[in-house]
Amino acid sequence: MEDFPQDPAPAAADRSVRRSRARRTPFGSWLLGTETQSTRRLRVRVQVLLTLALTLTHGIGAGVVLLLSLFVVTAPAPEGATWLALAVAVPVYVGVALVVGTAWGTRVALRSLRWALGGADPTPRERRRVLRVPLRLTVLAGVLWLVADALFVALALSLQPERALSTGLTVAIGGVVACAVAYLFSEFALRPVAARALAGGTAREDGRRPRGLGVGGRMLMFWLLGTAAPVVGLSLAALLVLVGDSVSTRRLAVEVLVLGGVVLVVGLLVTVLNARSVVAPLTSVRLALLEVERGDLDQRVAVYDATELGELQAGFNRMAEGLREREHLRDVFGRHVGREVARAASGGEVRLGGETREVSVVFVDLVGSTAMAAEREPAEVVAVLNAFFEVVVDEVDRAGGLVNKFIGDAVLAVFGAPVDQPGHAAAALAAARRIDERLRAERPDVAAGIGVCTGPTVAGNVGTRSRLEYTVIGDAVNAAARLTELAKAERLRVLSTRETVQAAERAGAGDEAGRWEDAGSTVLRGRPSATALVRPRSDEG
Repeated sequence: MEDFPQDPAPAAADRSVRRSRARRTPFGSWLLGTETQSTRRLRVRVQVLLTLALTLTHGIGAGVVLLLSLFVVTAPAPEGATWLALAVAVPVYVGVALVVGTAWGTRVALRSLRWALGGADPTPRERRRVLRVPLRLTVLAGVLWLVADALFVALALSLQPERALSTGLTVAIGGVVACAVAYLFSEFALRPVAARALAGGTAREDGRRPRGLGVGGRMLMFWLLGTAAPVVGLSLAALLVLVGDSVSTRRLAVEVLVLGGVVLVVGLLVTVLNARSVVAPLTSVRLALLEVERGDLDQRVAVYDATELGELQAGFNRMAEGLREREHLRDVFGRHVGREVARAASGGEVRLGGETREVSVVFVDLVGSTAMAAEREPAEVVAVLNAFFEVVVDEVDRAGGLVNKFIGDAVLAVFGAPVDQPGHAAAALAAARRIDERLRAERPDVAAGIGVCTGPTVAGNVGTRSRLEYTVIGDAVNAAARLTELAKAERLRVLSTRETVQAAERAGAGDEAGRWEDAGSTVLRGRPSATALVRPRSDEG
């Protein structure tokens, strides 16, 4: 289990800028606002965007029909009466269609979005209605263009039958373009509301298939507009040439140029909209993944797509939540057993038992803790213990050791396990000295005996398969505890063994070994022979 690397300041600043930008445009565009915008602002934004989208949609379709009719269709030019009828019928219908389509479409959308605009949580039925709004608006646009097609074909049949076929085909092509643009525009405008609808989960989670065009459907739509529609237009021009009078080369060139221009402009528009509808969700996930890779797990992307793209966004959120939970558990686990033990445990299978290895043990025991508990309030005792433990933990961590456990008012620290530490004896001796120095300087009301011993132990997991603990067992641990009791009578309250100093010397830590002096010898309880003792040199205190 590796810690995430810390980025330097420039990288952190760059990450902050990207995160700020992502918060400002969670839906892929500043036009859509933020996730925290007010309900009133969201209503106005949706209404304005839908009105503009539907108006622009029908305007684009009408422009396509006009261009095809004037420059591509080779049927005879309209006669006087026909011109008059078209001059009246076309503007009237286009105006009525724009008003009806925009008003009706906005009404349908806002009715489906009433729960969101009111700030309530959606029911599964309301969620499905919201996700169907782009399709419903597309169907509405299709109905209006179907009516237009039937109306203008009927008008052409009554006034100029030879233009009926070309009129029907051009209006149909314009309708296809308008429907595609209507879907893409409305899907874009409704992203903030879709995000609120999907806040409780993706569309699949209510047991139904997601609504809307997924990546495959959008690619098919792009093919219809970018390939099928142009080919149909060219085929229409060729068909009209075949069934009608021959046309000049100049006329044919104009038709091809106009049709090519229409295809390029409309194709570019649809391609941009289609690409943004697919790329925007992917970009939000990609940027969030970069932040996770850099160690920032507090990432969440807005889920505003009801298809597999939305499932990708929701999947990222679930993944980030799982990573945060795992990191929290790892942090708590590391705080309880030590980060080195946590790394070792996560690196392989955790088993009962251990291995024999030479370690250095530091045992720290508070002086007068029984009297302190009797004389002070429990909360005050806990505060004193926490301050005492903080000094011990800081110095043990600084020296590369492991605080193995807290035993009431005592601390057991290990150097050299669970990971190898070549200079563990010197590190343990240095940590013991610094703990005593800091306690005397920072906590004069607290005193502790400190014992240090180096020797072979068994380091590993003890307990049961369902509950285990990492610890070290051996003579060195018992000796360190015995030295702690003797150290309480010393001026500097720190004792170690000559063997520990010799181990530090063998590891090349002569400087640390020189900081200790002989303190006689004694027979420690449980040992058959005398143990040579050392204490910090007098000038160290």
